[in-house]
Amino acid sequence: MPSVPDRAQVVIVGGGIVGASIAYHLTRREITDVVVLEQNTLTAGTTWHAAGLVSQLKSTQSLTKLAAYSARLFEELEDETGQATGYRTPGSIQVADNEQRWEEIRRGATMADGVGVECREISIDEAAERFPHMHTDDLVGALYIPRDGQTSPVDTTMALARGAKARGATVIENVAVTQLKTKDGKIARVVTEQGEIEAEIVVLATGMWTRHLAAQIGVNVPLQACEHFYIVTEPIEGM
Repeated sequence: MPSVPDRAQVVIVGGGIVGASIAYHLTRREITDVVVLEQNTLTAGTTWHAAGLVSQLKSTQSLTKLAAYSARLFEELEDETGQATGYRTPGSIQVADNEQRWEEIRRGATMADGVGVECREISIDEAAERFPHMHTDDLVGALYIPRDGQTSPVDTTMALARGAKARGATVIENVAVTQLKTKDGKIARVVTEQGEIEAEIVVLATGMWTRHLAAQIGVNVPLQACEHFYIVTEPIEGM
């Protein structure tokens, strides 16, 4: 395992999919003096139980562009890094049970089409055929997005981390950050169980732990943990 360095241009605290993605994209921009610190192992926090849904139709054009880029990236990462991401594209259907919601979906489809996201209106009958478990009697419209899909959050994180390391980033697992030290109004040093790192830039990608770390330097991050639920079944034909 790499040792904790004395300094780095960028220190990213948190080795989930967000921290790994930041490291990956910094190194793609030739910012390679990057250290990722993870208190456990990569993906051990929220990432490992995320659903991994990849939907491209968002509320704004900028978010739709970002989602479309993400979908392309997940398809390309395996070829680039040799690490499978588990990405698959069964497509998705957005449905409306009232005219107001249907108008919102259609406006979103027009916006998505403008940034290259493939989508098309389909009949209620086709929606029922594509997803026969759905109740369709009260629907007024349906939109099909064929390149929507799902990725494995764990595998995708590993691919992003591998890509970042290939360009020079350092990923250190099993090292907890215990304190942030400031100088002249900014974070200047990161204290770990294995020593301190001087950093020009510090990124907190620590999920629910961000609130605790930020509070040390007088910053209130309005986060709270919440439950989410899964239903685990045997395989269901057509799903």
